[in-house]
Amino acid sequence: MTGEREMGRWPMGLWLAVAGSALIALPAAAQERDSIPGVSLGLVYENQPQPALAVQPFTGRFGGAGLAADVEAIMGRDLRNSDRFEVMDSLPAGLVGDVVDYTLWDRLGAVWLITGQVEGAGQGYVLILELHDVIYGRSVERGRFRLPDPADPDFRMSVHRASDQAVLWATGDVGMAASRIVFTMTDGDNNKDLYIIDSDAENLTRLTNYRDITLSPAWSPDGQTMAFTSFKSGLPRIYELDIHTGEERMLPEVRGGGDYITPSYHPDGKTLAFAVTGSARSGVFTYNVERDCCLAFLSGGRWYDLSPTYAPDGKWMAFQTDRFGSPVPQIMVMPAQGGDAETLSPYEYGGRGYYTSPDWSPVGDLVAFHGAIRRGTYHILVADMKNDGRRLRQLTWEGNNEDPSWAPDGRHLVFVGERRWGFGLFVVDVATGRLRALLAGRRVGVPDWSPALGSER
Repeated sequence: MTGEREMGRWPMGLWLAVAGSALIALPAAAQERDSIPGVSLGLVYENQPQPALAVQPFTGRFGGAGLAADVEAIMGRDLRNSDRFEVMDSLPAGLVGDVVDYTLWDRLGAVWLITGQVEGAGQGYVLILELHDVIYGRSVERGRFRLPDPADPDFRMSVHRASDQAVLWATGDVGMAASRIVFTMTDGDNNKDLYIIDSDAENLTRLTNYRDITLSPAWSPDGQTMAFTSFKSGLPRIYELDIHTGEERMLPEVRGGGDYITPSYHPDGKTLAFAVTGSARSGVFTYNVERDCCLAFLSGGRWYDLSPTYAPDGKWMAFQTDRFGSPVPQIMVMPAQGGDAETLSPYEYGGRGYYTSPDWSPVGDLVAFHGAIRRGTYHILVADMKNDGRRLRQLTWEGNNEDPSWAPDGRHLVFVGERRWGFGLFVVDVATGRLRALLAGRRVGVPDWSPALGSER
């Protein structure tokens, strides 16, 4: 379905809503006040159509009727959070019957229609999901999704996986509902531990309880393991944690000691890159976690290189460096095996600029980081590597914004924001500029968004 065809079906109210959100996203006063010179204040993906998608009230049978409304509500929220549609849900059941009335939905302005039926099936349930093309009046995709009992911890994630499939059916792009975000949170005694939360802000769970300082969590590509820095032994060292079994191990030390920080997995899951600071040989190192061997030095020296992040093909690495001076940290890119590096952040020799915390999109040529001309108030920026990083976009313009991390769809970013009411986790859609608070009023830090998560069984 072409973009012109989709836009031609939008009701006037949806046109006004989208136009209004664009105006809200980029107010002129904010551009003048908070933009970074040499960086465009705007969206990363432009001219993205958002067709109207309706969710017909779900039905149930064989014991699934009581669950249908809950499943529908979760999916409606997921589809709205995808920022790819103008979602029409929470409709009264009396408005429609069991048979799809394409003429009715066409009059309501829908382009796509989702129908669902929940059936009892042994120890759990099955969701029968169907995507309809309202314009052509036909069903285009249909699938069956196993759902465990609602008391099962994997119940909501199972519905999220169905939501992501619906996004894939309608757009051809991956979704991000079936994912979690790990981050640090500070308690009243100034201890920092790891917590995880679902993409829809549900199931906030404490992951560690070391009663110490824990930093820089990073998901493995399969979503089964997490690497992080902890001071629990007295020195900052990197640990790997199996999030299902609770088993953990510490990476071996580099000769000369130092602090071990900012781990990041290679896309193949076999190699872990991290930084060592304060050692006789500081810089970025890698370690083969699959073979439990083979420590290698990539980059560093008299300065500090840290916060490595891999391109999705594993051939390139972005990282943070203070080689131009500790007051002006910058983002650079080099081959993943080490070598000559080029500056990615908007820095000119002798100039100002404070840019840190890079994260490479898992599905594209985009690198996000935060920065400012001077230390104090930071904003989220995205560099387009298709243009050698020369195209830079600033996504935030108010408050303080740090530590961006990409969702598995390569379209959303989670970051730590500070507003007048306090700290929190925020999610921004880089295509529309829409912003939502994921977790408000908490002292949080360094989030990392998981890959798409499969069944935990």
